Amino acid sequence: MKPILLQGHERSITQIKYNREGDLLFSVAKDTVANVWYSVNGERLGTYNGHTGAVWCVDCDWDTKNVLTGSADNSCRLWDCETGKQLALLHTNSAVRTCGFDFSGNIIMFSTDKQMGYQCFLNFFDLRDPQQIEDNQPYLSVPCSEHKITSAVWGPLGEFVIAGHENGEFNQFSAKSGEVLKKAKEHTKQINDIQTSVDLTMFISASKDNTAKLFDSTSLDHIKTFKTERPVNSAAISPIMDHVVMGGGQEAMEVTTTSTRIGKFEARFFHAAYEEEFGRVKGHFGPINCVAFHPDGKSYSSGGEDGYVRIHYFDPQYFDFELEA
Repeated sequence: MKPILLQGHERSITQIKYNREGDLLFSVAKDTVANVWYSVNGERLGTYNGHTGAVWCVDCDWDTKNVLTGSADNSCRLWDCETGKQLALLHTNSAVRTCGFDFSGNIIMFSTDKQMGYQCFLNFFDLRDPQQIEDNQPYLSVPCSEHKITSAVWGPLGEFVIAGHENGEFNQFSAKSGEVLKKAKEHTKQINDIQTSVDLTMFISASKDNTAKLFDSTSLDHIKTFKTERPVNSAAISPIMDHVVMGGGQEAMEVTTTSTRIGKFEARFFHAAYEEEFGRVKGHFGPINCVAFHPDGKSYSSGGEDGYVRIHYFDPQYFDFELEA
Protein backbone atom coordinates (compact mmCIF):
# COMPACT_ATOMS: atom_id res chain seq x y z
CA MET A 1 0.00 0.00 0.00
CA LYS A 2 2.08 2.87 -1.28
CA PRO A 3 0.67 6.26 -0.33
CA ILE A 4 0.34 9.30 -2.55
CA LEU A 5 1.86 12.23 -0.69
CA LEU A 6 0.15 15.61 -1.14
CA GLN A 7 2.42 18.54 -0.33
CA GLY A 8 0.40 21.70 -0.51
CA HIS A 9 0.41 23.07 3.01
CA GLU A 10 3.09 24.61 5.17
CA ARG A 11 1.34 24.03 8.48
CA SER A 12 -0.70 21.29 10.06
CA ILE A 13 -3.78 19.96 8.30
CA THR A 14 -7.06 20.73 10.07
CA GLN A 15 -9.57 18.89 7.87
CA ILE A 16 -9.82 16.84 4.68
CA LYS A 17 -13.02 16.07 2.82
CA TYR A 18 -13.96 14.15 -0.33
CA ASN A 19 -16.75 15.31 -2.60
CA ARG A 20 -19.66 12.94 -3.18
CA GLU A 21 -18.16 11.20 -6.21
CA GLY A 22 -14.77 11.06 -4.55
CA ASP A 23 -12.84 12.40 -7.55
CA LEU A 24 -11.81 15.49 -5.57
CA LEU A 25 -10.23 15.81 -2.16
CA PHE A 26 -10.35 19.12 -0.30
CA SER A 27 -7.76 19.93 2.35
CA VAL A 28 -7.50 22.90 4.70
CA ALA A 29 -4.74 23.77 7.13
CA LYS A 30 -3.50 26.35 9.60
CA ASP A 31 -1.67 28.19 6.80
CA THR A 32 -4.77 30.03 5.40
CA VAL A 33 -4.88 27.95 2.18
CA ALA A 34 -7.68 25.67 1.03
CA ASN A 35 -6.48 23.18 -1.59
CA VAL A 36 -8.38 20.84 -3.89
CA TRP A 37 -6.71 17.72 -5.35
CA TYR A 38 -7.52 14.97 -7.81
CA SER A 39 -7.81 11.98 -5.52
CA VAL A 40 -6.84 9.47 -8.23
CA ASN A 41 -3.26 10.70 -8.71
CA GLY A 42 -2.73 13.41 -6.09
CA GLU A 43 -2.42 16.22 -8.61
CA ARG A 44 -3.38 19.62 -7.26
CA LEU A 45 -6.32 21.16 -9.07
CA GLY A 46 -6.13 24.56 -7.41
CA THR A 47 -6.49 26.67 -4.30
CA TYR A 48 -9.15 28.88 -2.75
CA ASN A 49 -7.36 32.05 -1.68
CA GLY A 50 -8.73 34.74 0.58
CA HIS A 51 -8.63 33.64 4.19
CA THR A 52 -6.19 35.46 6.46
CA GLY A 53 -6.15 33.01 9.38
CA ALA A 54 -5.99 29.29 10.02
CA VAL A 55 -8.77 27.48 8.14
CA TRP A 56 -10.54 25.08 10.49
CA CYS A 57 -13.14 23.42 8.31
CA VAL A 58 -14.18 22.71 4.74
CA ASP A 59 -17.22 21.17 3.08
CA CYS A 60 -18.48 20.61 -0.43
CA ASP A 61 -22.10 20.31 -1.59
CA TRP A 62 -23.54 17.22 -3.27
CA ASP A 63 -23.02 18.31 -6.87
CA THR A 64 -19.55 19.79 -6.26
CA LYS A 65 -20.67 23.30 -7.25
CA ASN A 66 -19.78 25.16 -4.08
CA VAL A 67 -17.18 24.86 -1.36
CA LEU A 68 -17.57 26.23 2.15
CA THR A 69 -14.65 27.10 4.43
CA GLY A 70 -14.55 28.44 7.98
CA SER A 71 -11.55 30.17 9.46
CA ALA A 72 -9.94 31.76 12.50
CA ASP A 73 -10.02 35.08 10.64
CA ASN A 74 -13.65 35.30 11.86
CA SER A 75 -15.25 34.49 8.54
CA CYS A 76 -17.06 31.72 6.72
CA ARG A 77 -16.63 31.84 2.94
CA LEU A 78 -18.47 30.29 0.03
CA TRP A 79 -16.48 29.51 -3.13
CA ASP A 80 -17.22 28.42 -6.65
CA CYS A 81 -15.63 24.98 -6.72
CA GLU A 82 -14.60 25.07 -10.38
CA THR A 83 -13.17 28.58 -10.69
CA GLY A 84 -12.05 29.29 -7.11
CA LYS A 85 -14.02 32.54 -7.10
CA GLN A 86 -15.32 33.75 -3.74
CA LEU A 87 -19.13 33.86 -3.87
CA ALA A 88 -19.97 34.98 -0.35
CA LEU A 89 -18.22 36.23 2.75
CA LEU A 90 -19.95 35.89 6.11
CA HIS A 91 -18.31 37.81 8.95
CA THR A 92 -18.52 36.43 12.49
CA ASN A 93 -17.44 37.67 15.91
CA SER A 94 -15.12 34.73 16.58
CA ALA A 95 -13.40 31.88 14.75
CA VAL A 96 -15.54 29.51 12.67
CA ARG A 97 -14.91 25.98 13.94
CA THR A 98 -17.18 23.72 11.89
CA CYS A 99 -19.22 24.18 8.71
CA GLY A 100 -21.38 22.07 6.46
CA PHE A 101 -23.92 21.94 3.63
CA ASP A 102 -27.13 20.03 4.18
CA PHE A 103 -27.88 17.26 1.67
CA SER A 104 -29.72 19.65 -0.71
CA GLY A 105 -26.80 22.07 -0.81
CA ASN A 106 -29.22 24.93 -0.15
CA ILE A 107 -28.69 25.44 3.55
CA ILE A 108 -25.37 25.88 5.31
CA MET A 109 -24.60 25.69 8.99
CA PHE A 110 -21.49 26.81 10.81
CA SER A 111 -20.52 27.18 14.45
CA THR A 112 -18.38 29.90 15.98
CA ASP A 113 -15.99 29.65 18.92
CA LYS A 114 -16.50 30.94 22.40
CA GLN A 115 -13.71 33.50 22.65
CA MET A 116 -12.98 37.20 23.25
CA GLY A 117 -16.15 37.60 25.27
CA TYR A 118 -18.39 36.21 22.52
CA GLN A 119 -20.33 33.04 23.12
CA CYS A 120 -20.57 30.05 20.79
CA PHE A 121 -23.27 30.23 18.11
CA LEU A 122 -24.62 27.72 15.61
CA ASN A 123 -25.72 29.70 12.53
CA PHE A 124 -27.97 28.61 9.65
CA PHE A 125 -28.12 30.41 6.30
CA ASP A 126 -30.37 29.63 3.35
CA LEU A 127 -28.31 30.21 0.19
CA ARG A 128 -31.49 30.56 -1.91
CA ASP A 129 -32.12 33.87 -0.14
CA PRO A 130 -29.41 36.35 -1.24
CA GLN A 131 -30.71 38.86 1.31
CA GLN A 132 -29.52 36.71 4.23
CA ILE A 133 -26.01 36.65 2.78
CA GLU A 134 -26.04 40.34 1.97
CA ASP A 135 -27.20 41.42 5.43
CA ASN A 136 -25.10 38.70 7.09
CA GLN A 137 -28.31 37.73 8.94
CA PRO A 138 -28.75 33.96 9.46
CA TYR A 139 -32.37 32.77 9.42
CA LEU A 140 -31.54 30.92 12.63
CA SER A 141 -28.81 31.47 15.20
CA VAL A 142 -28.63 29.15 18.18
CA PRO A 143 -26.55 30.23 21.19
CA CYS A 144 -24.65 27.49 23.07
CA SER A 145 -23.83 29.23 26.31
CA GLU A 146 -22.47 26.36 28.41
CA HIS A 147 -20.01 24.39 26.30
CA LYS A 148 -18.76 25.39 22.88
CA ILE A 149 -19.27 23.22 19.81
CA THR A 150 -16.08 21.50 18.69
CA SER A 151 -17.52 19.46 15.81
CA ALA A 152 -20.85 19.27 14.00
CA VAL A 153 -22.48 17.43 11.08
CA TRP A 154 -25.86 17.45 9.37
CA GLY A 155 -28.20 14.61 10.26
CA PRO A 156 -30.32 12.70 7.73
CA LEU A 157 -32.70 14.72 5.49
CA GLY A 158 -31.25 18.01 6.74
CA GLU A 159 -33.71 18.13 9.62
CA PHE A 160 -31.15 18.69 12.35
CA VAL A 161 -27.47 19.16 13.09
CA ILE A 162 -25.60 16.82 15.43
CA ALA A 163 -23.14 18.86 17.47
CA GLY A 164 -20.35 17.58 19.71
CA HIS A 165 -19.24 19.81 22.56
CA GLU A 166 -16.03 20.37 24.48
CA ASN A 167 -17.42 18.58 27.56
CA GLY A 168 -18.12 15.40 25.56
CA GLU A 169 -21.87 15.71 25.06
CA PHE A 170 -23.96 15.64 21.88
CA ASN A 171 -26.94 17.78 21.00
CA GLN A 172 -29.32 17.53 18.08
CA PHE A 173 -30.31 21.05 17.03
CA SER A 174 -33.39 21.38 14.84
CA ALA A 175 -32.60 23.30 11.64
CA LYS A 176 -36.14 24.71 11.64
CA SER A 177 -36.59 25.91 15.22
CA GLY A 178 -33.11 25.67 16.72
CA GLU A 179 -34.39 23.75 19.72
CA VAL A 180 -32.47 20.80 21.17
CA LEU A 181 -34.26 17.64 20.03
CA LYS A 182 -32.08 15.08 21.80
CA LYS A 183 -29.08 14.95 24.11
CA ALA A 184 -26.49 12.28 24.83
CA LYS A 185 -23.33 12.17 26.89
CA GLU A 186 -21.19 9.10 26.37
CA HIS A 187 -17.75 10.73 26.19
CA THR A 188 -15.96 12.17 29.21
CA LYS A 189 -13.82 14.68 27.32
CA GLN A 190 -13.95 16.92 24.28
CA ILE A 191 -15.35 15.63 20.97
CA ASN A 192 -12.65 16.22 18.36
CA ASP A 193 -14.46 15.02 15.27
CA ILE A 194 -17.81 13.69 14.05
CA GLN A 195 -18.30 11.91 10.71
CA THR A 196 -21.43 10.27 9.35
CA SER A 197 -21.84 7.00 7.49
CA VAL A 198 -22.64 7.22 3.77
CA ASP A 199 -26.41 6.89 4.31
CA LEU A 200 -26.30 9.28 7.31
CA THR A 201 -27.97 6.73 9.60
CA MET A 202 -24.95 6.49 11.89
CA PHE A 203 -22.10 8.71 12.96
CA ILE A 204 -18.76 8.10 14.61
CA SER A 205 -17.29 10.48 17.15
CA ALA A 206 -13.61 10.85 18.04
CA SER A 207 -12.81 12.14 21.48
CA LYS A 208 -9.97 13.28 23.70
CA ASP A 209 -10.98 10.56 26.18
CA ASN A 210 -9.06 8.01 24.01
CA THR A 211 -12.17 6.46 22.44
CA ALA A 212 -14.19 6.65 19.27
CA LYS A 213 -17.86 5.74 19.47
CA LEU A 214 -20.52 4.79 16.98
CA PHE A 215 -24.02 6.26 17.37
CA ASP A 216 -27.42 6.14 15.71
CA SER A 217 -27.98 9.57 14.10
CA THR A 218 -31.67 9.89 14.87
CA SER A 219 -31.98 8.40 18.37
CA LEU A 220 -28.39 9.15 19.50
CA ASP A 221 -28.25 5.57 20.79
CA HIS A 222 -24.72 4.48 21.56
CA ILE A 223 -23.88 1.41 19.44
CA LYS A 224 -20.13 0.63 19.69
CA THR A 225 -16.95 1.84 21.37
CA PHE A 226 -13.40 1.66 19.99
CA LYS A 227 -10.74 2.12 22.67
CA THR A 228 -7.14 3.29 22.25
CA GLU A 229 -4.40 4.50 24.59
CA ARG A 230 -4.26 8.08 23.37
CA PRO A 231 -6.56 10.89 22.26
CA VAL A 232 -8.45 10.22 19.02
CA ASN A 233 -8.40 13.24 16.71
CA SER A 234 -10.54 11.83 13.93
CA ALA A 235 -12.49 8.74 12.92
CA ALA A 236 -14.30 7.67 9.76
CA ILE A 237 -16.69 4.88 8.75
CA SER A 238 -15.97 2.77 5.67
CA PRO A 239 -18.77 2.96 3.07
CA ILE A 240 -18.41 -0.68 1.95
CA MET A 241 -16.85 -2.66 4.82
CA ASP A 242 -17.66 -2.95 8.52
CA HIS A 243 -14.51 -1.00 9.26
CA VAL A 244 -13.64 2.27 10.92
CA VAL A 245 -10.33 4.09 10.68
CA MET A 246 -9.02 6.28 13.48
CA GLY A 247 -6.19 8.78 13.65
CA GLY A 248 -4.73 10.31 16.76
CA GLY A 249 -1.62 10.97 18.74
CA GLN A 250 -0.77 13.25 21.61
CA GLU A 251 -1.53 16.90 21.90
CA ALA A 252 0.65 18.97 19.57
CA MET A 253 2.39 20.42 22.64
CA GLU A 254 3.71 17.05 23.78
CA VAL A 255 4.92 15.80 20.41
CA THR A 256 8.52 16.95 20.88
CA THR A 257 8.94 14.98 24.09
CA THR A 258 8.54 11.52 22.52
CA SER A 259 10.46 9.74 19.78
CA THR A 260 8.71 8.97 16.49
CA ARG A 261 9.96 5.39 16.65
CA ILE A 262 7.37 4.53 19.26
CA GLY A 263 4.91 4.81 16.40
CA LYS A 264 2.15 6.81 17.98
CA PHE A 265 1.22 8.28 14.64
CA GLU A 266 -0.42 5.38 12.87
CA ALA A 267 -3.87 5.21 11.39
CA ARG A 268 -5.66 2.37 13.16
CA PHE A 269 -8.31 0.13 11.64
CA PHE A 270 -11.05 -1.40 13.77
CA HIS A 271 -13.80 -3.83 12.90
CA ALA A 272 -17.06 -1.96 13.41
CA ALA A 273 -19.02 -4.94 14.72
CA TYR A 274 -16.41 -6.68 16.91
CA GLU A 275 -14.67 -3.51 18.16
CA GLU A 276 -11.36 -5.29 17.44
CA GLU A 277 -8.30 -3.57 16.02
CA PHE A 278 -7.00 -5.46 12.96
CA GLY A 279 -4.47 -3.18 11.32
CA ARG A 280 -2.32 -0.06 11.46
CA VAL A 281 -0.78 2.13 8.81
CA LYS A 282 2.35 4.13 9.60
CA GLY A 283 3.41 7.23 7.80
CA HIS A 284 2.92 10.63 9.38
CA PHE A 285 5.65 12.42 11.33
CA GLY A 286 3.16 13.79 13.81
CA PRO A 287 -0.34 13.20 15.11
CA ILE A 288 -3.01 12.50 12.51
CA ASN A 289 -5.54 15.33 12.67
CA CYS A 290 -8.12 13.99 10.24
CA VAL A 291 -9.01 10.84 8.34
CA ALA A 292 -11.54 10.27 5.56
CA PHE A 293 -12.67 7.28 3.51
CA HIS A 294 -13.09 7.62 -0.23
CA PRO A 295 -16.82 7.26 -1.05
CA ASP A 296 -16.11 4.04 -2.96
CA GLY A 297 -14.30 2.56 0.05
CA LYS A 298 -11.23 1.58 -1.99
CA SER A 299 -8.91 4.14 -0.45
CA TYR A 300 -8.64 6.45 2.51
CA SER A 301 -6.75 9.66 3.25
CA SER A 302 -5.19 11.14 6.34
CA GLY A 303 -3.96 14.64 7.13
CA GLY A 304 -1.35 15.22 9.79
CA GLU A 305 0.24 17.74 12.09
CA ASP A 306 3.22 17.47 9.71
CA GLY A 307 1.30 19.33 6.97
CA TYR A 308 1.06 16.37 4.59
CA VAL A 309 -2.02 14.65 3.25
CA ARG A 310 -1.53 10.99 2.37
CA ILE A 311 -3.87 9.04 0.10
CA HIS A 312 -3.67 5.26 0.64
CA TYR A 313 -5.17 2.86 -1.90
CA PHE A 314 -5.99 -0.49 -0.29
CA ASP A 315 -4.34 -3.69 -1.51
CA PRO A 316 -6.63 -6.39 -2.97
CA GLN A 317 -6.24 -8.58 0.12
CA TYR A 318 -7.88 -5.88 2.26
CA PHE A 319 -11.22 -6.59 0.59
CA ASP A 320 -11.03 -10.35 1.19
CA PHE A 321 -10.07 -9.87 4.81
CA GLU A 322 -12.30 -11.62 7.34
CA LEU A 323 -11.86 -11.11 11.06
CA GLU A 324 -11.88 -14.42 12.92
CA ALA A 325 -14.48 -14.04 15.62
